[in-house]
Amino acid sequence: MPNDFDRIGGEPALRALIAEFVDRVFDDPMIGFMFRRTSRERLREMEYQHAAEHLGGPVVYGGRPLREAHAPHRIMGGQFARRKKILSDVLVARGVDEEVAARWLAHVEALRHLVTYDPGSECR
Repeated sequence: MPNDFDRIGGEPALRALIAEFVDRVFDDPMIGFMFRRTSRERLREMEYQHAAEHLGGPVVYGGRPLREAHAPHRIMGGQFARRKKILSDVLVARGVDEEVAARWLAHVEALRHLVTYDPGSECR
């Protein structure tokens, strides 16, 4: 049985999906400002590595630990939720299998505590 990385089309499909996702995040009127000093290419690569590893691809995430990478940014719960919504929209637009998308979004949600300290920011 193929892993989720293979189910979405492997590296080419995931790289295209991540590129669209990062572009939408950068251009988003609600959270785009948070990325004004971020390299779009570096973020694409880090997002790709992180997603590919989670999805079972032959990739190891080489970025800093998530808590360390996000701690200086004071990310609020609503901002975290907006990023997750953008990812969800891209997964739908790219026709990602619903089960794969659900697992990916659940994984993102499980990482919330590493990205935001905003108490009570979990959407239930």
